[in-house]
Amino acid sequence: MSLHPVLTALLAAALFGAATPACKPLLAAFSSFQLAGLLYLGAALATFPVLLLRGEAFSPLRMDRRNRGLLLSAVGWGGFLGPVLLLCGLKAASAASVSLWLNLELAATAVLGALFFKDKLGALGWAAAAGILAASATLAWGDGPAARNAGLWVAAACLCWGADNQCTALIDGMSPAGTTFWKGAIAGTFNLVLGLEFSPWLAAPGQIAWALAVGALAYGASIALYISAAQRIGATRGQLLFSSAPFFGVLFSWLLLAERLTVYHAAAGAILVASLGLLAGERHEHSHAHAEQEHSHAHSHDDPHHAHEHPEGAGAGVHSHPHRHRALTHAHRHWPDLHHRH
Repeated sequence: MSLHPVLTALLAAALFGAATPACKPLLAAFSSFQLAGLLYLGAALATFPVLLLRGEAFSPLRMDRRNRGLLLSAVGWGGFLGPVLLLCGLKAASAASVSLWLNLELAATAVLGALFFKDKLGALGWAAAAGILAASATLAWGDGPAARNAGLWVAAACLCWGADNQCTALIDGMSPAGTTFWKGAIAGTFNLVLGLEFSPWLAAPGQIAWALAVGALAYGASIALYISAAQRIGATRGQLLFSSAPFFGVLFSWLLLAERLTVYHAAAGAILVASLGLLAGERHEHSHAHAEQEHSHAHSHDDPHHAHEHPEGAGAGVHSHPHRHRALTHAHRHWPDLHHRH
């Protein structure tokens, strides 16, 4: 199995981890709904030029009912509810504390995947998930009652994002950039309208520009990278890797906001590294059958499912286009990607 989606998920985590300390100063100028709206609109603005170049800006109109339903579900859970709940938690505690609670998203993604989405973990995977939750609990306990109260808001946000992760990983017929654009445009507009309805607009132009820039990188680029990884290794394993985001958040909070680091942070970091080591040791291989299928998604030609031909000079690296899979029965090591939900 290629390491490319692993590195992609870690880069997505670093970008998203930077969002929490970057947003903390903006909460003095925006309500939670206003800032959530601008962050997602920033994501949409960042990905729209990519869609224009690819000619897929209006692809939801050509999606089938199943994929449109998955997209709308992802927007509702992850775009409407999740960011607002997170920002409510951010008002109650430090950016570092809230960053560390974000690992609860892993538990939500894993449990929902096991119960409803055929995204299974083996024994080592569950051990890794338990270790990452232990790391979050260690950090939250060390930051006192305010952090634990904020954790209730963040836990609710993480449940929403867990549902979003599982729905998003199953979308085909649209590129990661396309999914990110539509999630950002719809959720951003909805949240901003609510924010303008319920709270006065106090922000200066520079603060608006900063919020859009944070959204472009920490939401737009990060979400697109995460989707690309999750479609290839499954939402749960993608989230296990993405769970390093809170630790990037702590690092950036220390560097940018001068928030202190404690022994709890060090202990939790050690548990996280050990847990990701358990995940790296997980193996899953057995005989399985694939029905004939035609769809479109990001892929490369380093696995047995994508051996189709391209014109000379095309098809290098990760790319996306409609392609057909023939019926096949074989055995190989695999993750629960778009071809392996059993």
